[in-house]
Amino acid sequence: VGSTGYDPSDIEGLPAPVQRYFRTVLRAGQPIVSAVTLDMTGRFNLSTTGERWSAFTARQKVCTRRPGFLWDAQMNLLPGLSVQVVDSFIAGQGWLHAAVLGLFTVADQRGSGRIAGDEFMRYFAEAAWYPTALLPSQGVRWTAVDETSARASITDGPITLSLLFTFNAEGLIESAHAEARGAAVGGTVVMLPWEGRWSNYQRCHGMLLPLKGEAAWLGSTGRRPYFTGNVTSLACEFER
Repeated sequence: VGSTGYDPSDIEGLPAPVQRYFRTVLRAGQPIVSAVTLDMTGRFNLSTTGERWSAFTARQKVCTRRPGFLWDAQMNLLPGLSVQVVDSFIAGQGWLHAAVLGLFTVADQRGSGRIAGDEFMRYFAEAAWYPTALLPSQGVRWTAVDETSARASITDGPITLSLLFTFNAEGLIESAHAEARGAAVGGTVVMLPWEGRWSNYQRCHGMLLPLKGEAAWLGSTGRRPYFTGNVTSLACEFER
C-alpha cells in the first residue's frame, strides 16, 4: 500500500462504474486521506422488532493507514437519561460498548472474531467519506458485476471481506451491501443481509463526499432501517 496522491492512471482497467466514480469524486493529484474526524446528528432505532427511535449526537474518528475508526455517541433515552455508545475497530479488534449515563454498562462486545469482522465492514462501507481508501493503490480489489455496481474486497490482518457497491446515475456511491452482518435479535446475534445508503453529496477538501447516511437490515420481513445520520462537520488529514 502506497502513494500520496491520486493518479488517474491508477484506475485504468477497473470496472466502468468504479472508474466513473473516481473520476467524479476525485481530482488528479488529490492527496490520499490518512484520517477523518466527523461530527454527526441523527436517529437510531433501539428496538429490534418495533420502532423506538432515539436522537443522537456523535463524533467519529477514522484512520486509513491501517483501517480503523472510533464512533463515540450520546443517545437520549428519556429527558435526563442518556446512553453513551462506543463503536470501534482498532488494530484488528472490534468493540461495541453501551453504558447508561456513561457509567452502567448495558452492552459490551469485543474481540477479533465476528465483532471485528462486523466493525471492519462498517469501516469499509463508510469509505465514501474517505474515497481515496477505495483506490487499488490502497489495497482494494475491484471486480465487475454490471453497469451500475461492482464488488470490492479488502484485507486487514486475518480478515478479508467484500461488499457490493452500487452507483447512481451521477456516478456516486448509492449503497454498500453485505450478504451477512451480525444483528442483535432477541438477545442473540443473527447474521442478516445489510446495507448502507449514501446521499447529499457535497464538495469537501476537493472531494465529493456524502453528508447523509442510512443503515438497514434486509431480513425476511423486508428492509428495516435502524440508523439515519447527517454529517455536520468533516475534517480530513492527508498523507505527505
